[in-house]
Amino acid sequence: MAKNVVVYTIVHQPHRLKLPAQPIPRGACPNDIERCLWDPAMDERYFRQVAQKCYHPAVEAFRRLVRGGFKLNIGFSESVLEQIARWDRPLLQKFRELVREPGVELIGVEPEHSFIFYLDVRRFIQGMQAYRGRLEQAFGVPVRVTDTTEMFMSNDLYFALGRAGFRGCVTDGRPWVMEWRRSTHLYHHGLPLYLLCRHTELSDDVGYRFSDRHWSGFPLMAPQYADWVAAAAGDFVFVGWDFETFGEHHWADSGIFDFLSALPDELRQRAVEPLTASEAVERFADSSYDLPLPAFASTWAGDGGVGFFLGNPVQQALFQLMHHAYNKALITEDAQLIALAVKLTQSDVLHLTQWFGRSDDQAAVSAYFTPREWWRLGPDGIVWETQQVYKNFIAACDRAAVNAVRRAKVR
Repeated sequence: MAKNVVVYTIVHQPHRLKLPAQPIPRGACPNDIERCLWDPAMDERYFRQVAQKCYHPAVEAFRRLVRGGFKLNIGFSESVLEQIARWDRPLLQKFRELVREPGVELIGVEPEHSFIFYLDVRRFIQGMQAYRGRLEQAFGVPVRVTDTTEMFMSNDLYFALGRAGFRGCVTDGRPWVMEWRRSTHLYHHGLPLYLLCRHTELSDDVGYRFSDRHWSGFPLMAPQYADWVAAAAGDFVFVGWDFETFGEHHWADSGIFDFLSALPDELRQRAVEPLTASEAVERFADSSYDLPLPAFASTWAGDGGVGFFLGNPVQQALFQLMHHAYNKALITEDAQLIALAVKLTQSDVLHLTQWFGRSDDQAAVSAYFTPREWWRLGPDGIVWETQQVYKNFIAACDRAAVNAVRRAKVR
């Protein structure tokens, strides 16, 4: 029976594209190009909504829990930190205070929530290392364990994170990844880089199913959930949730905050001890097992495969445009344009078109996150205008590309 639990949550808000796509004047500088790509007014509207319903009450709830002896692992995308710093400085201070509490561990993530690991693994490694440094400077605590984007993990990503110098990383414990193994043990694969495997079912019971009145487990109460955690066979249960689970995905009137507040005491009564990710690594490293990671990546999104992001023709076309935009920016040798191209590979763009041609539960989740303002364009219009954003960026790089080619000829 599991005697430990590791709780991880990630805070993320994307940079939303500006639709309809904005024409980019010929010869525009990188700053002007950037203003044509994203919609900060829309980002602010959604941020303030989530901050009120989720961020402020949830950070206070978690701070009360950790001051009572609970332990928490938390990660932040760079885009959400930028939004918090711009629009809610008191919230930023609250998060800093939470992270500095004893019993809280700061987890690294891929800064832009991007798919750059599919386009340029060297830049992915450099980005993970650089963001670790920025996080440590911003919060004043070390970062030893990391997440990726949407918990993507594969054989090559594991070794890339090893090159980046992390001690541990997280992955989703899907059956097709674990095979006969349990997700409730610590794993490694040829490196002293340890894998914490998210317990998919117990995580999704809270993250997705908590307020589902058609679910057989509804209503989920803290005693029942603590029973499930304690009954899991293995060393520890690793659960991972979006921070927005608390107040945004499940509104306050669902009882989610009452559940959260009651959970630590219920776990304590069942002798389940909370751990930080690093504590789990140190405690179980000597008894960890080998986990051969697949060549095809897993993710915690949808059914756990890459198909959630690249499963329909629209997503595949957008991914091609991401690749072309990144290559075009590389040709320019302009650091600002390259940074914009990396930001354009954010996974959210693909997430928000997962619904195209589908009507299942996963498509409903994707449609829920698609900005309501976009729907006036219609489904085909959303797709067309999203593609046009990338086409406009590629064309806008022409002048810088011409100059780079001329410099190369001179050399």
